Amino acid sequence: MTNNLDKHSQWGIDFLERYAKFVKERLEIEQAYAKQLRSLVKKYCPKRSKDDEPRFTSCLSFYSILNELNDYAGQREVVAEEMGHKVYGELMRYSQDLKGERKLHLQEGRKTQQYLDQCWKHMDNSKKKFERECKEAEKSQLIYERLDSDINATKSEVEKAKSQLYLRQHMVEESKNEYAAQLQNFNSEQWKHFNVAIPQIFKNLQDMDERRTVKLGEMYRSFAEVERRVIPIISKCLEGMVTAAKNVDERRDSGVVVESFKSGFEPPGDFPFEDFSQNIQRTGSDGTIGTPKTEGGKPDPKHAVGRTKNKLWLFGKKPKAPTLEDLSHLPPEQRRKKLQQRIDELNKELQKEMDQRDALNKMKDVYEKNPQMGDPGSLQPKISETICNMEKLRSEIHKNESWLAEVEGKHGSRSERRPSADVNHHAPHGRERSALPDYVYLHSQDRQTNNMSMYTAVSFMSA
Repeated sequence: MTNNLDKHSQWGIDFLERYAKFVKERLEIEQAYAKQLRSLVKKYCPKRSKDDEPRFTSCLSFYSILNELNDYAGQREVVAEEMGHKVYGELMRYSQDLKGERKLHLQEGRKTQQYLDQCWKHMDNSKKKFERECKEAEKSQLIYERLDSDINATKSEVEKAKSQLYLRQHMVEESKNEYAAQLQNFNSEQWKHFNVAIPQIFKNLQDMDERRTVKLGEMYRSFAEVERRVIPIISKCLEGMVTAAKNVDERRDSGVVVESFKSGFEPPGDFPFEDFSQNIQRTGSDGTIGTPKTEGGKPDPKHAVGRTKNKLWLFGKKPKAPTLEDLSHLPPEQRRKKLQQRIDELNKELQKEMDQRDALNKMKDVYEKNPQMGDPGSLQPKISETICNMEKLRSEIHKNESWLAEVEGKHGSRSERRPSADVNHHAPHGRERSALPDYVYLHSQDRQTNNMSMYTAVSFMSA
């Protein structure tokens, strides 16, 4: 029975430690999962400057999803941390306590058994001694009876045998009393052992095993509670991902493309008919129909050349233009944006220089009032350098503002001419659609109001 309890209690502790090992491997999986998720988010969220910030809703939604995924990874780390602290750590501490308690109960059982074995040994020794003394007394009695009936035996021999018999009888009586006392003591201890000590030890082992079972149930529940506590936050992360998906707006993205790449160029006009047969004399009866003539009877070669030079490079390779300081190599709209951006940056730098100048002047005033704090003359070179920088920046701002005014003036004059060109332009029947390239007619008739903006957006490749 004791051996079975010993094995069972050891099995219970081994099973508890086995579950603790399972929890450890589970939290290691969570840690690795969270680490991989964070690495994935970091991989697809590279560091970028403000100029590279995404403006498309599809990109913004993707980065929002990455942020939510990063928060999700944080919750997996919370799960791993809670499992390590509240489940695995608690299991290992409880396992050590169980080992100590089990060892104590088994030692107590062994001590009780050893004491009972010692009582039995004393009882058995006293029994054997009583048995020996009885046998010796029987021998002494036989010797005495033989000498007492022997007529040849002397009186001294008979008396000696008689005294030896009395001595053996006395020793038998003492050994008998000792055996009786030891037997009574053993029976009493044996009753205590099997009715008090051993049941109490078994009860302690049973209580220990039941507490171990209860603890396992609590750890199972804690294992699930750790996961359940993060579910609301994980649900919010998933809801954030769904919201990011709903925020994808194709119209807005198209508008960003239009705003970013529209060139400001006007659509090319019709090519004129060039009549190379005007120098050939024709009779009135040949039935030919006269062709339109330009003023002076000849086509305007400059007009044709100019039209060819203004060709927009939409789908073919465009010769690479050199970069100019006034950005005149860019399309009008792109040039205007770049100039405005440059002016804003120069204004920021100018404001910094002005703030620095004011700070230096204040410091100079302090030095002049309190010479012990510093030499006012030491600040003059820095003040002069700052004023020089301010003048350079103002010159640059003025120069870029003049270029911007030039671009906006041209853009305004073109915008005023477009309504008359779009409404009053009459091409011959059958050539109205072919007069402009096919990409002008990307939209259906119900979107004709946006034709010009989409045309300028498409023509960004001419930049």
